[in-house]
Amino acid sequence: DIGSLKGNKYQVIESIKSYEGLENLPIIIFTEHNLSKEEELKIKQYADSIVVKTAHSYQRILDEVGLFLHLVEEKNNSVESTRGKALGSLTEVLSGKKVLITDDDVRNIFSLTKALEKYKVDVIVAMDGKHALQQLRDNPDIDVILMDMMMPEMDGYESIMEIRKIPAFKKLPIIAVTAKSMIGDREKCLNAGASDYISKPVDIDQLLSLLRVWLYES
Repeated sequence: DIGSLKGNKYQVIESIKSYEGLENLPIIIFTEHNLSKEEELKIKQYADSIVVKTAHSYQRILDEVGLFLHLVEEKNNSVESTRGKALGSLTEVLSGKKVLITDDDVRNIFSLTKALEKYKVDVIVAMDGKHALQQLRDNPDIDVILMDMMMPEMDGYESIMEIRKIPAFKKLPIIAVTAKSMIGDREKCLNAGASDYISKPVDIDQLLSLLRVWLYES
């Protein structure tokens, strides 16, 4: 938990890596504060993963730890074999799941769709909040929503609140996608009814970790 560290946080993390035998020890950073891009880049020099505290972040930490332990367990195998097995476990959770991507930027939709389809995810697209509501009515078996928060007409905040008014979707996992990580963003998204959030540009590994947690639970 980076909030519990006193003094120079980066120096503490760096000193762990300086001990003989701990050079390759995976480090997962747990923080309750949104990090600036500069802080995130600096921490990623020493840490392998960053988890922001949310209602389900402890489950996500377990997921991250499980992934690293799996990699350690398979360390004697070839790199390709290890990657294949890690991919397989992720595919087991994501395969066949329906993900609704709501975004008014086709470039974002294309990149996210391309990344998710590698894991046999069934992607459904909505260009705005109203379209997302219609897609939910037409596809009530959607497993999770990726909701861009800044859209014309009906933005992500209003869209999520409207979705939560529908009894069948009160517990549907909704991951808010924010334009940039700003202080207060997380609270605003969660107060609107989002289950979790991720900031742009979307880190695909972080997104996959979030999806694995929420889809595994569902």
